[in-house]
Amino acid sequence: MGLLKLLMNDPIAFLILIIPLLYSVVIHEVAHGWVAYRMGDPTAKRMGRLSLNPLKHLDVVGTLMLFLAGFGWAKPVPVNLNNIPNRRKGLIFVSSAGILANILFASGALLVYRLLRLPSVGLGAVIVFTIAHINITLASLNLIPIPPLDGSKILMGFTSEKTSYFLARIEPYGFFILIGLLYLGLLDRFIGFFRGIIIAGIKVLLP
Repeated sequence: MGLLKLLMNDPIAFLILIIPLLYSVVIHEVAHGWVAYRMGDPTAKRMGRLSLNPLKHLDVVGTLMLFLAGFGWAKPVPVNLNNIPNRRKGLIFVSSAGILANILFASGALLVYRLLRLPSVGLGAVIVFTIAHINITLASLNLIPIPPLDGSKILMGFTSEKTSYFLARIEPYGFFILIGLLYLGLLDRFIGFFRGIIIAGIKVLLP
């Protein structure tokens, strides 16, 4: 879901949402860098990428996609797995961190909705549900095991070197593969599959 329709229908909600939606992609990358730092890799910290200043993270194309297509990206945080004692464990944990951050962001928005007992219609509901929707979509997209998405790196951490080598070989073409899936309408199916899993998990957290 893009946000242009929201801009046309409710410009006030759109303006209120700009900051939290930008931070949806920022916290994703900061989470990667923070977990890498906690596991022994100071690369992101040394390069100033553990900051919550969006100017240090935002990618022009990725930000435009966030508002046009409902999903986007920031500049990847640099991580050097050679600094992490257990490389395979580091790959899994660091790659999962951004996805988990988006799921927690979505859960937090829904928790606020519940605690404040907001009506199911109106400005508050639009803001909360849009934040939750965007973050769940970002998490779902990144769970797809196609390089350079996080799901491929998580898969590398669990599978054989042969599979990791194959995924690494196709990474230069990953963006074009994703565009092809988007064009064929298949990307929505992958996102929908993971969305269902994430939403089920959130319902367990927030029964």
